[in-house]
Amino acid sequence: MPQGTAVLAPPPTAAAGQAGSEFAPLLRTVKEQGLLERRTGWYARGIIVNVAALAAVVTGVALTGGSWWVLLLAPLLALFSTRAAFFGHDAGHAQIAADRRTNRMLQLVHANLLLGMSQEWWNDKHNRHHANPNHIDKDPDVAADVLVFSEKHAPGRAGLLGWLTRHQAWLFFPLTTLEGIALKVYGFRAVFSRGGGGRQSRGERVVEGALLLAHVAAYGTLLLVSMPVGQAVLFALVHHMVLGLHLGMAFAPNHKGMEMPDEETGKNWGHLRRQVLTSRNVRGGHVTDWLLGGLNYQIEHHLFPSMPRPQLRLAQPLVRAHCRTLGIPYTETGPAESYRQALAHLHEVGETLRTAA
Repeated sequence: MPQGTAVLAPPPTAAAGQAGSEFAPLLRTVKEQGLLERRTGWYARGIIVNVAALAAVVTGVALTGGSWWVLLLAPLLALFSTRAAFFGHDAGHAQIAADRRTNRMLQLVHANLLLGMSQEWWNDKHNRHHANPNHIDKDPDVAADVLVFSEKHAPGRAGLLGWLTRHQAWLFFPLTTLEGIALKVYGFRAVFSRGGGGRQSRGERVVEGALLLAHVAAYGTLLLVSMPVGQAVLFALVHHMVLGLHLGMAFAPNHKGMEMPDEETGKNWGHLRRQVLTSRNVRGGHVTDWLLGGLNYQIEHHLFPSMPRPQLRLAQPLVRAHCRTLGIPYTETGPAESYRQALAHLHEVGETLRTAA
């Protein structure tokens, strides 16, 4: 197992294993220190600055679209689009506002309108991930698809899928460049397919669909009016590839290579162990916080999903000390090591197929 990766902790004792008993003292301390209180001003400033940055890039595209220099703006647009994704993520976790309606509105603006991604599709998938992180059978983020994250899912993969699994460690980052496009495709399919929409009312689904279409119309108009078709296609491709890569680099270190429980190994884990043993933090300063959208505090985020992003750094010493007291491994690595561990896990999963080839 990669260095720094948490190992399976022994099942809680009868005294410590009561539901919520390990987590309750930590939750009480966090509440007493006000770390779950909203940081409305912090979010307001961040959102205003990011929207202004997006507007500046869009203006630059409109003014320089006739030149090939406009392609230099595509990575910048991806950078601030990823910030929008982070704000949408935080709104989905009710981190920004105290009422559900405001959070929903903020998420619709950032996800559907600015990114062209369905907020309801994302919420459904992401909430199931938070409930059972890295669980082989219950976490949709580790379900076998293009990539395979569990050795239990590797056998039987043949043809193109088998080739992808055998080489998935090398292909991981190239494949993430497709994630920006995939998020749009999955979202549109969820909203506009028959039977889609999940638990949404008809009105909510109409709003989602209208905002998704508005995003496509505005994005397409900006590019096609500003530049020739070929240049527009190339700009969109660079934008979405960098967006996907950035999102992949923010999400990849969080759980890949950490414990993957199933119905047997995880049955005695309470909330604390379920979240801590499957998550990895990434060390760094404020630049890392900004680039990874606070997801570098993945353990704290999973323990307290509604905790505002700027409070995660403050909660970290409390969580680390509490885990140390209970003898629960608390995994934190540098950025390079986090990616090394994630890729080493993907390589290990494909070993069975490489040996059989």
